Amino acid sequence: MKWTKFTLQTTTEAVDLISSMLEEFGIEGIEIEDNVPLSESDTKGMFIDILPELPPDDGSAKVSFYLEDLSGLEEILRNIEEGLDDLSQFVDVGERTISVSETEDKDWINNWKQYFKPFTVDDILIKPTWEEIPEEHRDKLLIQIDPGTAFGTGMHETTQLCIRQLRKYIRGGEQVLDVGTGSGILGIAALKLGAGRVFGTDLDENAVAAVGENMESNGIPGGSFTVVQGNIIDDESVQNQAGAECYDIAVANILAPVIIMLQGEISMHLKHGGIFITSGIINTKEEDVRRAMEANEQLEILETTYQGEWVSITARRR
Repeated sequence: MKWTKFTLQTTTEAVDLISSMLEEFGIEGIEIEDNVPLSESDTKGMFIDILPELPPDDGSAKVSFYLEDLSGLEEILRNIEEGLDDLSQFVDVGERTISVSETEDKDWINNWKQYFKPFTVDDILIKPTWEEIPEEHRDKLLIQIDPGTAFGTGMHETTQLCIRQLRKYIRGGEQVLDVGTGSGILGIAALKLGAGRVFGTDLDENAVAAVGENMESNGIPGGSFTVVQGNIIDDESVQNQAGAECYDIAVANILAPVIIMLQGEISMHLKHGGIFITSGIINTKEEDVRRAMEANEQLEILETTYQGEWVSITARRR
């Protein structure tokens, strides 16, 4: 199916009013492009440490919308022109020129799957559930993943850093706390490596379903991996469900600022001598995380490992 894309050249101060106007006309799927940097509050909770560099903000912006049925196009464009006339009395609407292009309808939710291929982390094979096992990797420990709409294919360097640390510290039968579990890949890796039980938390409700499906794909019994939705840093219900001083290992592959907040809470859930594995730390944030852990009397940093621009810091609860 093909859609016609209409792009209106305007200003950043007008985009909210124009978007509201288009919605009033029954137009859905509005896209806004500008060069305004995201604020700290905008990026809170996003799984990003580095934002793309933008050109200088010159106040210009684009508002695009898509139409499949063009039978009422003349009336729609006339309404938009009249609406822009009205808005121009209150705000600078800029050039207000409209360009037209054509775009194919795509399955955006599943389109990424073409890029997810089997790969290895040392002697572990991680593959999407829809791919066959490569003949040359049939002797490796197998983890099958379909993240769905949850985070975590295992391909990111930070995930691989955590898997290698889990491989190093799991001896067999450990209780593991997986904070920000996403698709469940780290918890499943822990169980495949010999851990006894995993308790996972995630802010995304989709993680609960994704973990359940991936457990089934990997032949993991239901009682060995529990996932709850919520924030273990400040949600007392999640903290109580996780339990106090009952984990041999905690793993968190999340943002550096979140790890800094988490390191104070995580000690309450680890046994004395328990291991805290972290990643999701871009190298420019390494010292921030390190300083926070060094200031925590409950934690002792054991080692730091690197892959590309990413960092994993592993600590022990005293």
